[in-house]
Amino acid sequence: MSDVVHIRHITEADWDGIVAIESRAYTGLGLSEGRAALRSRAEISPSTCFVLDVGSGPAGYLLALPYPAFEYPDLERTEEAVAPHPAPAPRNLHLHDIVVEEGLRGRGLGQRLLHHFTLTARSRGYERISLIAVGRSDTFWSARGYTAHPGISPGGYGANAVYMSKAVPTDPGAQPEPTGVVPRGPSVPTKRADARVPCP
Repeated sequence: MSDVVHIRHITEADWDGIVAIESRAYTGLGLSEGRAALRSRAEISPSTCFVLDVGSGPAGYLLALPYPAFEYPDLERTEEAVAPHPAPAPRNLHLHDIVVEEGLRGRGLGQRLLHHFTLTARSRGYERISLIAVGRSDTFWSARGYTAHPGISPGGYGANAVYMSKAVPTDPGAQPEPTGVVPRGPSVPTKRADARVPCP
């Protein structure tokens, strides 16, 4: 792949592209949220939300926000922009969404985005990462160390949605890649990885 790849934080100019990518990925599953809900997730924790740039524009994105363990966003509502969670703040980071454009999947881009996110979670002191696997993507996440919690039934996420989590790997020497060119990484299928997470 000759295009330059960057992972960076989301800016105002990215939202039209993010909304379009999200709609293409989730409308067929009946899980598309719309602009207001997506933006509200990112506004809670902008430092843990990213855009994947390939060439001239966004080719994917990742939204994650602190959430108490075993809780998850309501797809039909925006996040309440009220007082932060009572102290202590949740040490669980919920991977709400990870999507790479369909035409660019299978090139390792989802894996790079996920790796950057995991390093960010570690560097910010989070202890666990949770997500909701949709579209039968739980086997993809199981292979990456996530464990299903059968007692949690994620309402509103479609048939076969599975709440999953894993401990944040500990590696004190690792740091997230700075904004800029992303090194090549192993290929993974990419669709969505979260609560609505097809595979990246």
